Amino acid sequence: MSKNWEGGSTRQWRKLRAVVLLRDQYKCKLQIPNICTGTATQVHHIHGTGRGIIVPPDQLQASCRECNLHVGAPGKVHSPGAWT
Repeated sequence: MSKNWEGGSTRQWRKLRAVVLLRDQYKCKLQIPNICTGTATQVHHIHGTGRGIIVPPDQLQASCRECNLHVGAPGKVHSPGAWT
């Protein structure tokens, strides 16, 4: 678990996460070949964030668990096909 989430998520984050997943239709936007499952269950911070900071939805994208773990630290910006 990330140090940012040691205390658990906030209601504000859960609402924002739901908005992003709906916006992206629960489809992974990272799409890393041979890793992606296609179904987004997590949200990736495109530019990173400080501890406890909620960022705007345009700085977030839906991702499957596997792609999100593969990318690792926020701030790594990837577009579909960038992994080939």
